[in-house]
Amino acid sequence: MRRCCQHAYRIMFRMRKTAISFNLDIASLFCKESKMEFNIEDVKVFLGRTPNVLSELLEDLPDTWIESNEGEGTWSPYENLAHLIHGEYEDWIPRLILILEHGEESPFTPFDPWGFKPYCENKTLADLLNNFRSKRTENLEVLGNLNLEEEDFEKTGKHPAFGKVSVRQLLSTWTVHDLGHISQITRVLAKQYKTEIGPWSEYLPIVTK
Repeated sequence: MRRCCQHAYRIMFRMRKTAISFNLDIASLFCKESKMEFNIEDVKVFLGRTPNVLSELLEDLPDTWIESNEGEGTWSPYENLAHLIHGEYEDWIPRLILILEHGEESPFTPFDPWGFKPYCENKTLADLLNNFRSKRTENLEVLGNLNLEEEDFEKTGKHPAFGKVSVRQLLSTWTVHDLGHISQITRVLAKQYKTEIGPWSEYLPIVTK
């Protein structure tokens, strides 16, 4: 029991620390308007922080926390991380380059959300965190070296399901995709104590969604 409590306190502290480190420096982005306009520098800030956020939240946690999910057909924190790695290799930057070089003439290769399995086979959580950090750093260097101008953000490619999409939309989606999976990971962690919090679940929608 004491060991479980210690792990719970560690997770709560990490969530609090993660929220502070990820949000405070960019809080001014959200206090003026509810609708944000695309800004490539903001995108780089978010994408550059995600590896640290996930490391602070997940590193050295017991497997019982890392491998738990929300039920059949859902992902554990470990699988969420593997999915993010999959995207670093086969989604965001490859699609960006495809748009810049070929426009709508060459449609995107369909991306299988469940195609992350090869990226986590026989890998520890530490392996995944290191891989994600390394590939994200590499991809941000590629993004920076492209020296994109305003007109580049309006260039379009062809998505297999949505049709025409722009560079602006792709990069914005990359950012929100990160935030979505950070949210999903914290929700999965929180739900592991859904029973333990008793009646307080009424005030904690993170465990009921």
